[in-house]
Amino acid sequence: MHQLYDRGYKKLFSNKMLFRQLIESFVPYEWVKTLDFDHCELLDKSFLSKEYEKRESDIIYKIRLKGKIAYIIILVEFQSSTDKFMAVRVAHYVYNFYMRLIESKEKPNKLPPVFPIVLYNGMERWTAPTHMTELIENNELLGEFALDFKYFKIAENEIPIDRLLETGNAVSTLFIGEVQHDKALLRQALSDLLNKEELQVISILFNYFEQLFKHGKMNEIDWHNLDKVRTQQEINMFLESMKVSDEKVYQKAWTKGRTEGFIEGEHKGEHKGILKTAKAMLEEGTEISFIAKVTGLSIEEIERLRH
Repeated sequence: MHQLYDRGYKKLFSNKMLFRQLIESFVPYEWVKTLDFDHCELLDKSFLSKEYEKRESDIIYKIRLKGKIAYIIILVEFQSSTDKFMAVRVAHYVYNFYMRLIESKEKPNKLPPVFPIVLYNGMERWTAPTHMTELIENNELLGEFALDFKYFKIAENEIPIDRLLETGNAVSTLFIGEVQHDKALLRQALSDLLNKEELQVISILFNYFEQLFKHGKMNEIDWHNLDKVRTQQEINMFLESMKVSDEKVYQKAWTKGRTEGFIEGEHKGEHKGILKTAKAMLEEGTEISFIAKVTGLSIEEIERLRH
């Protein structure tokens, strides 16, 4: 499943329009208005160390900020729980990036600014400090020599649904689908996009959700199909199939879960019954994130039920 998310997110935000929407809609700083999105460049990460090449979802854009070269790095976190020392990991990533620039043929006299973003789509609340100073004991004793680094966090589950609906673009719709787990709401948001976005942008988003809801995985053929531009008729058919899926698959899983799980829970203990419910829903192909929302179990508990 992580491979699906890694490749899917890389494809989504490799589209310059989606990248622009992410920054303009969810990075609330004045300097964003001076970014030259029309001439930004997606960088190949091959110049980074092998350690970071394996992170398929990470994205680096070269862009002009007030006419000067700058970089925006997006590190996507799919972990179900937060990493307390994320600030250290991000700092290592950025410093590694700087070292590669220094070792490159260009050998800049001064390093360009880098804006690091951590995009988190997990269900649990993000609790990791965004500022490295919070992780270093007695750091302030060093005065001006104290280490200082901070990344910008976009936690999808912290954005109010009202704001996502008001934003009403492809990226906010992606977030609705990722963290709200309300297919009726997602269908409406996707429908609304048909009158707002270019068909190419809409197609990438629809293809992504089609893989999630219909297949639960992405093989090589499906992966390449993310680029396919869909007709409005195909998109409408997909929206209808989502509705049918709701009515059949989820009802079947929920009914089976209530029958086998909650009844058992009444007699043998509530938690055991909930686990039975979750297992029944897994067997019906229900998404783990949806099961977690329905049962209150953690992602880890549900994953263990597979074995």
